[in-house]
Amino acid sequence: MNIRLATKEDLPAVLELNAAALPHVSDVTLSDMRRFLKQADPFLIIESKEEIAGFMIVLQKGLEYDSLNYAFFCNNYSDFDYVDRIVISEKFRGQKFGTALYDHLFSTSEKKIITCEVNIKPPNPDSFAFHNMLGFNQVAEQVTGNGTKSVAMMVREK
Repeated sequence: MNIRLATKEDLPAVLELNAAALPHVSDVTLSDMRRFLKQADPFLIIESKEEIAGFMIVLQKGLEYDSLNYAFFCNNYSDFDYVDRIVISEKFRGQKFGTALYDHLFSTSEKKIITCEVNIKPPNPDSFAFHNMLGFNQVAEQVTGNGTKSVAMMVREK
């Protein structure tokens, strides 16, 4: 297991992993991933034997990013790391890759608050249980997509 920063060469594989994780993450284009590569701090890749097993995109407050979920945290917290998405390939789930990415973030971040959201509608009970196990607590619920989506707004204080 190896954690490193993403490169532009990783983006096609990351885009495939993201597409495989729908509807639990939002659909994005290669252009969106290029923007994340420039804006994310950090944009992490986790590998197993040089195969990309997953990724994590973390954003800081103050970016121009059209996301109601990101805006919620910007409007309610003064400083934080926002985990925009974490995706682990089906092949590597249950092997602690997600935990390793979060442990890396927890140990390297200077922020006292880590934020994310987890789908309630459509439901993502595995992600909800995973984030609870890591110490995240739901602080609000936000409805988006004209009522078709609902997310738990989650916060972990270090």
